[in-house]
Amino acid sequence: MSLFGSLSVGTSGLRVSQYGLNVVAHNLANVETEGYVRQQTVLDTAGVQKIGGNAISSFQVGLGVDPQTVRQVRDFFLDKAYRNEIGRESYYDSQSAAVDEIEQLFGELQGVAFQSTMSDLWVSMQELAKDPDNRVTQATFIESGVSFLERATDIYKELNSYQHDLNHKIKDQINRVNEIGDQIHDLNIKISNYEADGRENANDLRDERNNLLDELSSIVKTDYMELENGMVTVSVEDTVFVNENQCFKMDYMTVAEYRDVHGISDPLDEGADLLMAVWPHLGGADVFDWSSVPSATANSDIGGLKGAIQARGDRIGKYTDIPIEPIRENFATDQEYNDAVAEYNKDAEEYNLTTEASIVRRTQSQFDQLVHGIVTMINDTLCPNKDVDTSGKQAATVTMADGTVRNVPKGVKVQIFDAENAPIGQDKDATAGTEVFKRKTVDRYEAKQDITVTFEDGTSITLNDVQLYNWEDENDNYSLYTIGETEVNPALLSNKSKLPIMTPDNTGDFDIKMVQELMKKWQEPFATLSPNTLTQNSYMNYYTQFTGAIATKGDEYKTLADNQRAMVESISDKRTGLHGVSSDEELTNLIKFQHAYNASARYINVIDQMLEHVIERLG
Repeated sequence: MSLFGSLSVGTSGLRVSQYGLNVVAHNLANVETEGYVRQQTVLDTAGVQKIGGNAISSFQVGLGVDPQTVRQVRDFFLDKAYRNEIGRESYYDSQSAAVDEIEQLFGELQGVAFQSTMSDLWVSMQELAKDPDNRVTQATFIESGVSFLERATDIYKELNSYQHDLNHKIKDQINRVNEIGDQIHDLNIKISNYEADGRENANDLRDERNNLLDELSSIVKTDYMELENGMVTVSVEDTVFVNENQCFKMDYMTVAEYRDVHGISDPLDEGADLLMAVWPHLGGADVFDWSSVPSATANSDIGGLKGAIQARGDRIGKYTDIPIEPIRENFATDQEYNDAVAEYNKDAEEYNLTTEASIVRRTQSQFDQLVHGIVTMINDTLCPNKDVDTSGKQAATVTMADGTVRNVPKGVKVQIFDAENAPIGQDKDATAGTEVFKRKTVDRYEAKQDITVTFEDGTSITLNDVQLYNWEDENDNYSLYTIGETEVNPALLSNKSKLPIMTPDNTGDFDIKMVQELMKKWQEPFATLSPNTLTQNSYMNYYTQFTGAIATKGDEYKTLADNQRAMVESISDKRTGLHGVSSDEELTNLIKFQHAYNASARYINVIDQMLEHVIERLG
C-alpha cells in the first residue's frame, strides 16, 4: 500500500466521522423543532489508487471514504396523502363550525328557544278563540305576534351577521395563502442557489418549505412538483400559483364587484358585500369551481377556505330561493304546465347547487319560508283577498285610476281586498283590512279606486271602488313579506281595538268562524322543507323537520371531520415515525461515529509509527 493511500484512509475516516457527528448534533438540537426532518449521512468510497498490475488485472488500493450527501428521511407519498387529507379535514371543520353556530342561535340565543315563541303564538290563538271578547286575550295575541317576529328577526340578523363574520376569516385565509406563496417563492430561490454546485442539500430550507406546503394544503387544494433545480412549482385549485419566476397572488372582491366585472345582474343584490376569492391575473376569475357540489368522489371537498365560502353562501337566503312545485290546475294548457315543470326542475337543480349546498344560506331560506308562511297565513285570514283573474294563468296589466299601468306576470294572481267577507275592528270607525304583520315600505293595498284589468288574451274587466292587493314580487325585496322587511303593524300597536275580529255586518258579534279558521290553518300543511322532500308540513312540524335537518347535517359534518382528523393523525404518526428525530437512535449514531473517529485516529497513529520505523531503519 502506498503512503498516500494509507494516510488517505485514516484522514477520510476522521473527516467523515466528524461530518457524521455534526449531523447527529444537528438532529439532536432539533428534537423539539416542529416540522424538522431528521437527516442522514450517506457515505461512499473516496476512490482507488492504482499501484501496479499484470496481464490479468490491475492492482488498486482504496483511498478511504467520502460523505456523498446529507439526505432528509422523507416519504413523498406520505407527504401527498397527509396534505390531501388535512385539506379535507379543514373543509369539513369549516362546515361543522357553521352548523354549531346555527344550532346555538336557534337553541340558546338570549336564553330562549325559538320553538317556545311559536308555541306562545299558537296558545294565544287558542285563547283568542275561547274568549274573543276579552281585551287581554286580544292584546296577548298581538304581543305574541310581536315576540314571534322580534325573535325571528334576531335569529335572522345573527345568521346574517355570522355570514359577514366569515368574511374576516375568508380575508385572513386569502392573505395567508399569499404570504405562503411569497415565502415559497423566496425559498425556491435560496434552495436553488444553495444547491447549484450539487455538493450539499439545503435541508433546513427544504423543511421550512415543506412546512409551508403543509399549511397551504390545509387552506386550499394544492398540487406541487419539484424541478431539477430544486424549485417547487405549486398549483392551487388547478391554477398555477407559484412557478420559477413569481407567485400569482390570490385576491378577494365583493359579490357586487364580481357581478360588475362579469356582467351578472341581480335585481335584489343580496349579499353584495360578501367576499369571494378570485384570481386577479385571470381577470377576476373565481378561484373555486362551483359548477358541482364539492364531494370526496370528485376530490373537490378540500380546503378550509372553500369550506368557509361554501358554508356561508354567496347571498342572504330568502324564502324565494326555494322553488315551489307547480300545480296543474293553475295552468290553462298542458303545454304551459309542462313548461312550468321544466322551469321548476331547473330551479331545483340551481337550489341544490347553491342554497342547499350552503348550510347558512339554506338555513336562512328555510327559516324565512317558515316565518313567511305564518305571517301571510295570519294576514290573509284577517284581511282576506279575492281573485280577479283565473289563478294567475294569464299575464295581465292593471290600469289605475290615475292612468298608471302595472304589469302582472303570469303565475301572479290579481287580487283585491274582499271587503264583503273581511272582519272589522272594534274601533269607532269599524276599520277593516288592518293586517297584523306589515311590510315596512309597501302597503298591503292600494287606495280604494276604480281599476281596469286587461288579460293577455285581450279580455278585460273594470272594477269600481276596490283596493288592489300589492302582490309579492320576487325581484323587489321591499314587496316581500320576508324577515327584515316585515314588522308588526304600527297602527295595531297604537290602537289594539283595530284588530279585525268582528263580523262585517256591524251587528257587534265576534267573527268566531274567522278565529277558528286561523286555528285550522295553523295545523294544516303549508310547505315542504325543500324541493328534495315530498312531505307537506304544518308550521310546528316544519320547524321540527327544519331543526332536525340541521342537526343531521351537523352530525354528518362532525363525523366526517372526526374521521378525517383520525386519518390525518394516523398519517402524521407514520410521517413522524419516519422522519422524526429519535434521541435513542441519534445517541447510538453518536457513539458509532465517536468510535469510528477514535479508530481512524489510532489507525493514523499506527501508520505514523510504521513510517517512523522505516525511516529509522533507512537511516
